[in-house]
Amino acid sequence: MNKFDMLLKGKQAWNDFCRNHPQFPAFLKDVKATGVPEGTDITVTLTYPDGQRKKAGLHVKPEDMALLAMLKDLK
Repeated sequence: MNKFDMLLKGKQAWNDFCRNHPQFPAFLKDVKATGVPEGTDITVTLTYPDGQRKKAGLHVKPEDMALLAMLKDLK
């Protein structure tokens, strides 16, 4: 499979994901519009079907801003 085909498959997978989970892309769009300034706290929690939970958090530091700017430009 060439890179173009992989991009097309990725685009289709993203479109399917957005149809299945419309609130998540809306959340990402809102975060992109609002921005993630230094000092922001980000928390991610996964809850598995058996009830097990995994959680990670971070506090955005000045040195994180370059990476966040790059992520913002991803479409």
